[in-house]
Amino acid sequence: MKFPRNARILRSQLDAAPFASVFFVLLLFLMLCGLVATPGLPLRLPEAGGPPLTGVDKPTVAVAVDAFGNYYFDGLIRDPIDLRARLHEAVEKSAEPLTLIVQADKAVPYGQVVALELLARDAGIRHVHEALLPRPFDTGNAPTRR
Repeated sequence: MKFPRNARILRSQLDAAPFASVFFVLLLFLMLCGLVATPGLPLRLPEAGGPPLTGVDKPTVAVAVDAFGNYYFDGLIRDPIDLRARLHEAVEKSAEPLTLIVQADKAVPYGQVVALELLARDAGIRHVHEALLPRPFDTGNAPTRR
């Protein structure tokens, strides 16, 4: 059986209106997505130079400290007494020793970070790591070519 060929090559000019409408819909979508706030705490972590640091293979708990000195644990602001109790509960529930990850903003004084580490030690956490951002394009340790 022979089928007739009805396909013809388009020889007229393309209409720009459908392309323009798709472009403006995409533009509107991207603009509206830019206005939506991302959830989470806006922290500016300090940058670290040198080789990348390794992760932790033990169970961890994270405490964030914002620029105003507020402690955040489990997504809520905690005062130091409540934070110590929550960390102690986490230590009791864990079968392995916990490691505290401190996510401190750049503007937080070092004394407050040390106070948080001492508070964690009182709760039973012995290992503390600070969250750092890798420095982009860090050339300090890169081998040089001659």
